[in-house]
Amino acid sequence: MLGRSTFADNPEAFSDVSISEVVRHRAANTPDSVAFVTGDRRYTWRDYDLTADRIAAALAVAESVGGSGVAIYLPDTMAVHAALCGAYRAGRVAAGIGFRSGTREIAHLMAKADCRVLITTATVRGRSCYDVVDDLQRSGATVLSVIVVDDDGVVELGTTDRTEARSRVESSESSNSVGVFTTSDTTLLNSTSGTTGLPKVVAHNEKKWIEFAQLAMVGARITDVDVFCSAVPAPFGFGLWSAHFLPTLLGARTAVLEKFDVEVMIDLIECERVTVLCCVSTQFKMLLRSERARTADLSSLRVLYTGGEAVPYSEALAFEQRTGAKVLQFYGSNEAGAVSQTTLDDDRETRLRTCGHVIESMNVRIFSDNGGEGEPRRGQPAVHGPLESLGYWQDEDANAELYTVDGWMLLGDIVDIDAAGRVRVVGRIADIIIRGGKNISAVDVEELMCAHPSVRAVSVVGVRDDVFGERVCAVVVAESGVELSTAILSEWMRAQGISTEYIPEYVVFVDDLPTGPGGKVAKGEVRKLAVSRV
Repeated sequence: MLGRSTFADNPEAFSDVSISEVVRHRAANTPDSVAFVTGDRRYTWRDYDLTADRIAAALAVAESVGGSGVAIYLPDTMAVHAALCGAYRAGRVAAGIGFRSGTREIAHLMAKADCRVLITTATVRGRSCYDVVDDLQRSGATVLSVIVVDDDGVVELGTTDRTEARSRVESSESSNSVGVFTTSDTTLLNSTSGTTGLPKVVAHNEKKWIEFAQLAMVGARITDVDVFCSAVPAPFGFGLWSAHFLPTLLGARTAVLEKFDVEVMIDLIECERVTVLCCVSTQFKMLLRSERARTADLSSLRVLYTGGEAVPYSEALAFEQRTGAKVLQFYGSNEAGAVSQTTLDDDRETRLRTCGHVIESMNVRIFSDNGGEGEPRRGQPAVHGPLESLGYWQDEDANAELYTVDGWMLLGDIVDIDAAGRVRVVGRIADIIIRGGKNISAVDVEELMCAHPSVRAVSVVGVRDDVFGERVCAVVVAESGVELSTAILSEWMRAQGISTEYIPEYVVFVDDLPTGPGGKVAKGEVRKLAVSRV
């Protein structure tokens, strides 16, 4: 069906072609070309395709246990991508679960997605997969079959009885299908990142991610000769387009990390001559601070796609100056997809100080604080367009909050859109701190504090106050070996001419900020930490 078409030259030819089919096409036409690199392991398109077929065959055998979904709980290697394709080929909806997720969260997601089959590894952080299953059962999940995938793409199927040997599964004639779904069907479930509480389950089709991939490709002028490194978890939105969709659509090589380690990421960039790096802001800030990065050859990099959280100007600029690469981003959410993007055609001010221009195919409305729509263009955004998800999976109450009465999908942010159509995030709805009637953007305070040379990371929240309603509290990670205090930070901020209300009244120092499974700062946990310490 694809013939000689390439995604770079004719992306429209791929709009109704599943990733499962593209993988099959790559395996047939360039079987020995490398699809994924993990550490010292290299996986070809043939390996990828065969592993997906084995997983599809195992799911066919496990079909008798019921359940409409299949839980994919794997590290970020070739296996997680093969599992997504295998589920598609077997006609099962894939529920992608971040490998850092806790038992309570996994059990919750499995129950919501009606999953009775768990695809995982034989050991999870030193524990048997059966110990994990026992924990899940105690937390309310119903697990009846376990499919184990190893580093070599070997697939085994077993029950949850650890005394019964698992059986090795090979691909069968029935598993050689590329799937019965269409790219418009719901085939993938993932979760909100879990940074603000128990996650919701978000439904996706492949069509939106194929269009998303096209925007990323065009914005960064990416071709099949580019080499990707995706350091973000595969099941979440950023990881999906940067590791599962765009590289496969192009037939490009992708380096992935089984577990995030900044030194490993730097080694992969240097050894694989990575040209397109995809990571969240926290990760590229860690790269900048790494001793290894001082001597590593990072000259192959030409694009850093980042996002998932606020992108600090000073450090994005430092990354560009250190590597010569351009920093780009999408703004949006797992639910809404992309609202705006920066591209190589944008000037530095647009790329590093804004979230770029509103995407032409996405219709955007702004609701002001009084609930109305109109000027000035500051308020809560809502979208309608081809990049949005299909909403929360079988959750009417949650969808009632996600959508307006006339069907527009709301984001949880407050944004400014200027006359040129550029978007800037002021903060999340919950990140607007109201102190004595004054609205203070937590994002603005974080950006101001990040400019201090001794601040490695910071997350700002509001804490309740009987007089002012809320006060500003900063939870700070200081650079190692430096002396930092509330007084030092306050004096420095005053010396910068920063308004008094933006200077935190409380500062809590910690070794690390809590993060969710997607790698983003867990604001809910930060807020709990702040309340317990002030």
